[in-house]
Amino acid sequence: MTATDVIEIEQLIHRWGLARDQGRWQTLAGCYTPDGEMHVTWFSGSAADFIAASRKTFQPEGPRTKHVIGTPVIAVNGDRAVAETSIQILGRARIEGVAVDNITWARFIDRIVRHDGAWKIALREAVYEKDRFDPVIPGPAFDRFMAETDFSGVPEAYRFIGYRLLDMGKTLADNILTDGSPAATACLRNSEDWLAGD
Repeated sequence: MTATDVIEIEQLIHRWGLARDQGRWQTLAGCYTPDGEMHVTWFSGSAADFIAASRKTFQPEGPRTKHVIGTPVIAVNGDRAVAETSIQILGRARIEGVAVDNITWARFIDRIVRHDGAWKIALREAVYEKDRFDPVIPGPAFDRFMAETDFSGVPEAYRFIGYRLLDMGKTLADNILTDGSPAATACLRNSEDWLAGD
């Protein structure tokens, strides 16, 4: 692993966030291999289909969803790399007439390959940790919404982003990974095996 590899992979991961949030679709497409895959709360499938679905709900003017990308922990083996990156997803919505900010803490586990001389994401899987709603304007309307709404239909690790997505008319993906679950542990272990060439 060289310093150049680390810098290029870090730039790839941060470029993804900026391109996704700003609707720079060609740049976003360039972050993935041609057969790249994406697995998050509301989508599971090819990167190309993820980009197409993202375009449909993109807001030309804010407030938009914002991905705050941490510094990735990277392991490289030849032309393969695995990166694990802590992120925050910041969203704003109006639900039942109440303006809320939604903060979600998660991690991306990425399988990254050198493709045509550049590092690209081959597989991204999100692992959800916790989230919350906060009022844009504190007051009784928000307090009543939180007290009277049944959020229990969505697992705790992604409860509020899940509720917000369902309120938007989206369907939650199957097998969403949550922090500490056997599936999340297997995801990381399988990525490490893939990195080793197994």
